[in-house]
Amino acid sequence: MNDTKKNNRRHFLKLASLLSVSGLLTSCSTLIPGQGPLPDLYRLSPKSTFDVALPEVPWQLVLEQTSANASLNTTKIALQRKANQMEYYANAGWVDKAPIMVQTLLVESFENTGKIVAVGRETIGLRSDFILKTELREFQTLYLGNTPEVRVVLNAKIVQMPRRTIIGSQSFEANIPARSDQLNSVVAAFDEGLGKVTKKLVEWTLFTAHSRYKER
Repeated sequence: MNDTKKNNRRHFLKLASLLSVSGLLTSCSTLIPGQGPLPDLYRLSPKSTFDVALPEVPWQLVLEQTSANASLNTTKIALQRKANQMEYYANAGWVDKAPIMVQTLLVESFENTGKIVAVGRETIGLRSDFILKTELREFQTLYLGNTPEVRVVLNAKIVQMPRRTIIGSQSFEANIPARSDQLNSVVAAFDEGLGKVTKKLVEWTLFTAHSRYKER
């Protein structure tokens, strides 16, 4: 091969190499996270007002991690426009996975009663007199009528230790119409709905568990 052909071949290979690298960088740039707009994140609030007749209890309560099915075990805000189909709002989400957020709010709400010696998640290793098991069964906006409506359903079971006897089981639910189809109004309806459910659940837990505790 003469020098001219060798030079042309080197030039071609160099150009092909540059084009390949350039194409790779272009395709990789679309995969770099953080390039698109950040989602709007929302959190809900714990309850701080309760029945004045709540008993002041000397026992300790541990909350197991709230469970939920896969469609709700996410940071995405769920919505339903068809009976058997779950969707999610675009570019918006909760600050944490919905079951984790609910557990956190329950712990804070129990603390806000000022009526219980100690309450915490099972992960902190607190010795418990009672365990509260919760399952988030519904936590979505329904678009089945003219006005969006938030539906919250939380099932709870109280387990007395150390025999692990279930002493109470109850479902709590709320249906709150949103004032508009704007996401801020929908989140406000979630806050109201979960607040109603949390208030009922906390009060029921304290009354039910304390009644059994006194019978020992």
